[in-house]
Amino acid sequence: MTAVQEKPARLISGPGMLLVWFYGVMVVGAVSRSVFQIATDFQRAPLAYSLSAVAGVVYGFITYSLVRGGETARKAALVCCAAELAGVLLVGTWTVVDSSAFPDATVWSDFGMGYVFIPVLLPISAMYWLRKSRSTVTP
Repeated sequence: MTAVQEKPARLISGPGMLLVWFYGVMVVGAVSRSVFQIATDFQRAPLAYSLSAVAGVVYGFITYSLVRGGETARKAALVCCAAELAGVLLVGTWTVVDSSAFPDATVWSDFGMGYVFIPVLLPISAMYWLRKSRSTVTP
């Protein structure tokens, strides 16, 4: 008798695939931007460039979780999306209140204005999808 191994529930069906695409684009954008800035001019704005690198890592983890699928990955992605939204709101507010604290923009500056506000809209959309997918995912 062989044990049947269940496949993790898919999170990338329907709107989930669009989320993976957007998060993938954000990974490339945030990571490449921060790597270039850290390598060429880190002393100019170390906080801003470090925050962009953190954003890229968060985007990468969320992308991986969505692709991996399953309930554990869904919960991990939900937590990361909530942390991402908190970061966007914190950094966005900070850059509006005290723009001198950031000599150069981060991915999350001004609530992601430099990225057409995708950084603030993406975690909200993802959290909605991940909560909705809890009851609708199929193996």
